[in-house]
Amino acid sequence: MNIEEFTSGLAEKGISLSPRQLEQFELYYDMLVEWNEKINLTSITEKKEVYLKHFYDSITAAFYVDFNQVNTICDVGAGFPSLPIKICFPHLHVTIVDSLNKRITFLEKLSEALQLENTTFCHDRAETFGQRKDVRESYDIVTARAVARLSVLSELCLPLVKKNGLFVALKAASAEEELNAGKKAITTLGGELENIHSFKLPIEESDRNIMVIRKIKNTPKKYPRKPGTPNKSPIEG
Repeated sequence: MNIEEFTSGLAEKGISLSPRQLEQFELYYDMLVEWNEKINLTSITEKKEVYLKHFYDSITAAFYVDFNQVNTICDVGAGFPSLPIKICFPHLHVTIVDSLNKRITFLEKLSEALQLENTTFCHDRAETFGQRKDVRESYDIVTARAVARLSVLSELCLPLVKKNGLFVALKAASAEEELNAGKKAITTLGGELENIHSFKLPIEESDRNIMVIRKIKNTPKKYPRKPGTPNKSPIEG
């Protein structure tokens, strides 16, 4: 996906990028590749691939969720999808939680270079972050992209979502299978599936699914459990 295809693809979905925003994406790409030589951030480094599989793919969440109507996002992961979304919707207050300090350092430097305001980076495990009283059940939207299977991911993300807020999971294929295994976790943690949006990523035509889960009641205090536990014994059944 070249820059023209990227720009027109987003414009078709009602997202118009200014010259400044396009500059930010260019700088994002340059820094990603530069830092990737020092620390392993991504196996995708070719420009057209980064624009398609990282930038465009991240922004697809905004085709189905109105980010103009919210203020706070927490992203469990390495800055995708939240930073491409933040570039498109500068008003957002974005918090990124990542357990790898090197990635947090990169994201801090990146945010500074892109002059992104209202971005917070937390070096923490999602399990311990979700138990912090100051952040628990405080975000309008919590996002995650390809971090873990849905039964595990729900325990990492739903405790951070405020009541009536959304947990948005960006997935490749096998969404239905994951959903069946994750139904119990979603319900236990106070969520309810609102929608699954299935589509193909342009150009390469690979399957994508965006699961939108509404938080309808508070998450029981015992969740998330200790670091590693959600992965070892997910809420399934």
